[in-house]
Amino acid sequence: MPIPPYVADLRSHIGHDLLWLPGVTAVVRRGTGPATEVLLVRRSDDGTWTPVTGIVDPGEEPAVAAAREALEEADVVIRVDRLALVGATDEVAYPNGDRSVYLDLTFACTWVSGEARVADDESTDVRWCTPDELEDLRPAMAARMRARIDAALSGESAARFATG
Repeated sequence: MPIPPYVADLRSHIGHDLLWLPGVTAVVRRGTGPATEVLLVRRSDDGTWTPVTGIVDPGEEPAVAAAREALEEADVVIRVDRLALVGATDEVAYPNGDRSVYLDLTFACTWVSGEARVADDESTDVRWCTPDELEDLRPAMAARMRARIDAALSGESAARFATG
């Protein structure tokens, strides 16, 4: 996965030390009711299925980052509807020794246009999942990703805040 230039610049100063970074997750829905599908990408680094995720660039609004990441990763245009979940990740240690913790802002989003496809090197596959297919994938998904999807699909109007 490519490292954003500003993160690479920070790394040139601090090495592999722990970084606190803002991240976004876009849970993209298409359709309504029982026919609702969720967009998932298969990550190229570990092969897991997740919603679209990414890092917020300096000065970028988080909702804009979510829409940008959906276009960059899956070639789809989305509408960001609401903030669904706010939480911090556990520490992530990368193979090169870099360490990061992310403040994740998960957004419930709606597909507007575009045929979902692998659009960059961050994923190896992209697919729309029906509720049944999503349930089949849940056991192989990280709990934090399941929580992000659940919050976005909950229909709640207020964001959830992770508490541990």
